[in-house]
Amino acid sequence: MAERPGRMVPVADGPWAGWYGWADPIEGTFLEPIGRSHFRGDAAGKATVMLETLPGHANRMGMLHGGFLAAFADHAYFAGLAAMGRPEQMSAVTVDLAMQFCGSGGIGPLIRTEVELLRETGRLFFMRLTMEQEGHLIAASTATIRKASTPK
Repeated sequence: MAERPGRMVPVADGPWAGWYGWADPIEGTFLEPIGRSHFRGDAAGKATVMLETLPGHANRMGMLHGGFLAAFADHAYFAGLAAMGRPEQMSAVTVDLAMQFCGSGGIGPLIRTEVELLRETGRLFFMRLTMEQEGHLIAASTATIRKASTPK
């Protein structure tokens, strides 16, 4: 039986056992170039999102492309919300997203992204994240996410 798209599913075995991934197919979607991410909730309002870097994530100098990092940051905010127990927010929208590029990242090592929910209001989430590779900070971001409408 196929999983419902957009649904997070637990990973039962292998190196990501105990983490979550997405059930949706990647092929032919915007998510295809990002690749598969794995995520978990760490504490109230905190989550970790991991991603393997691929050759398609490189810029002309062979380092991680800044546009890719911004796209992954947007993806990581929603994976973080799901891991924090808010999977109903998968249809929320990004209002703004700012990036700070703090160092260069390479192809091959995992990106470890720490996502934090700073504040929640009736309509908005205020969030931030950091991205590291092998213990080195490569980027940071802040974002405002407008919550998904709740059915009445």
